[in-house]
Amino acid sequence: MPSGNQDICDQVRWQLQQGELLIVNPRRKNGLIIYKTYHAEFAGPGAIVGGQFDLDVSKLLAVGNLSLVTPSNSQARKQAYKMRRQWVKLTKQIIDNPVPTERAQVILNQFEHWFDVATVADLPDEAFALLVGVLPQTIRKVRNIELL
Repeated sequence: MPSGNQDICDQVRWQLQQGELLIVNPRRKNGLIIYKTYHAEFAGPGAIVGGQFDLDVSKLLAVGNLSLVTPSNSQARKQAYKMRRQWVKLTKQIIDNPVPTERAQVILNQFEHWFDVATVADLPDEAFALLVGVLPQTIRKVRNIELL
């Protein structure tokens, strides 16, 4: 990740640890991978981040050209909470598959669909592994198969 993105992520992480609420800009292809102690969560366009849910964030990874906005009112917050729940549900559907290589393949395919191949290629294996509960080697193996 370029150092500018890391600086932004460090600033946002501090804001989230303070309980601040932000929304991933719904008008852009962007998102945040939110690293927690034992897993990671993805908050895509329209999803809220922060508040009580993300006080335990240990690291953030920007996906795409990150843009965060402040919720304008309670209705905007409510809608953003619904979107965060939708992103969690999408990830859970992938996690429900008991086959690790299939989980790895599906998360990579989904991110390539939501973003693009170049963006996905820049994201570390560890991030995808923590999203779907597999080892980073499993992500690497699936990526290498795709290259053949």
